[in-house]
Amino acid sequence: MADSALFTDFYELTMAQGYWKRGSNDTAVFDMFFRRNPFGSGYSVFAGLAPLLEALENFRFSPEDLRWLSGLGVFEKGFLDFLADFRFTGDLYAMDEGTIVFPNEPLIRVHAPVIEAIIIEGMLLNIVNFQSLIATKSARVWLASNRGKVLEFGLRRAQGRDGAMSASRAAYIGGASGTSNALAGMRYGIPVMGTMAHSWIMGFPSEEAAFDAYAELYPDRSVFLIDTYDTLQSGIRSAIASGRRLAKKGKGFGVRLDSGDIQYLSTRVREELDRAGFTDATITVSNELTEEIIESLVLNRAPIDWWGVGTHLVTGGNEASFTGVYKLAARPDGKGGLEPAMKLSDNPDKTTNPGVKQVWRLYQDDGSFKADVLSLEDETIGTDSERRFYHPSVDHMSFSFRPGRAEPLLKKRVQEGCVCPGCAARDTPENLAEIRTRVREGLERLDKTYRRLLNPHLYKVALTADLRKIKRDFLKIYEK
Repeated sequence: MADSALFTDFYELTMAQGYWKRGSNDTAVFDMFFRRNPFGSGYSVFAGLAPLLEALENFRFSPEDLRWLSGLGVFEKGFLDFLADFRFTGDLYAMDEGTIVFPNEPLIRVHAPVIEAIIIEGMLLNIVNFQSLIATKSARVWLASNRGKVLEFGLRRAQGRDGAMSASRAAYIGGASGTSNALAGMRYGIPVMGTMAHSWIMGFPSEEAAFDAYAELYPDRSVFLIDTYDTLQSGIRSAIASGRRLAKKGKGFGVRLDSGDIQYLSTRVREELDRAGFTDATITVSNELTEEIIESLVLNRAPIDWWGVGTHLVTGGNEASFTGVYKLAARPDGKGGLEPAMKLSDNPDKTTNPGVKQVWRLYQDDGSFKADVLSLEDETIGTDSERRFYHPSVDHMSFSFRPGRAEPLLKKRVQEGCVCPGCAARDTPENLAEIRTRVREGLERLDKTYRRLLNPHLYKVALTADLRKIKRDFLKIYEK
């Protein structure tokens, strides 16, 4: 259960006991960020914030959890008594869910007693990484469909019950128009949609009889699956015959293709429908669709109205995970304050950015995104003058820019463990439609060179001069 504080990596608990024995539980700051965009994409979509905040408020060790820990023979009774009263009491800052995001910028910043901060790591990364992966995939599918109508129906291929529910939620945020997952429809308010299975058609003496029976039950939402036997020789002909009887009642219909050469079959089916006078009849396609296949079909003008995407949407397809990590950014200085902390590595991409930071989005005069900039928390980026910003790891690379608008992205969501309006949160949680709209608006503000599927342009994420100096000072210390 995600609300059990045992939903963490075991070493977090052994480290937590170490801090407890040392009497060291002062506030530290951790950043959650990711290292690269999935799918070779030029952007990602931040998702999972609302489920994270809900889980955070309910994250506890139950008596059963503590009995199990006690039985391991690793933890002292005093530490287990400490865990019995565990709850998150810190502050959390995050970007708006549905924000278009980029590598190496904090999506979430946690200020908390260090034991609390490390115990929540696994749960935080599990929720945000998976939902951000699927929301990003869904956005790519939606753009590939030329902003068309995408139906998520991957429940049976998702990684378990929790994976299916999270995937339905994230896919809708990213751009899907609906889901086949009835429970997700009820819980999240996502439109539920579906057609029929091949077993329905196979249970009748003919395709036409199966279609007629379905049309009688659901005259306002009849979509006939036409590839059970022979799409062109029997399926589409039976659909047209049933469609004529629906038309006499003033009702329309659609057809669905789930196999074969989608380009060829959809074209021929459209011709047959138009020839029969059903120019408004819709065509839905499915069968292992990816964004690359969809883009190819769109570019070749396949006459498709709905895209049913399952396996490759809810599992991430060729990308197994989102590369989100959670790293210490500032530690107690022993005087009641904080001092910057930084992880170094032989791999420059794994060297972190130190200190308590804000992320600023810089806009062009036309409202499009120019770049994101990491600053120290107390810095402000204005629009009154041009400033120089620096590459995070390449000394000679920088750019100067006077933004038309500069927006701070990290906002307080939790204060002293409570999600509340006083923490710059809304009086009521956002619904998924609002988050989905934010994704679409963000994608439109992103230049098309960053949105293309193949070899997208690299979006700038830079540092202010003050943050760059702190990072360079750390590097000089370890160069000695």
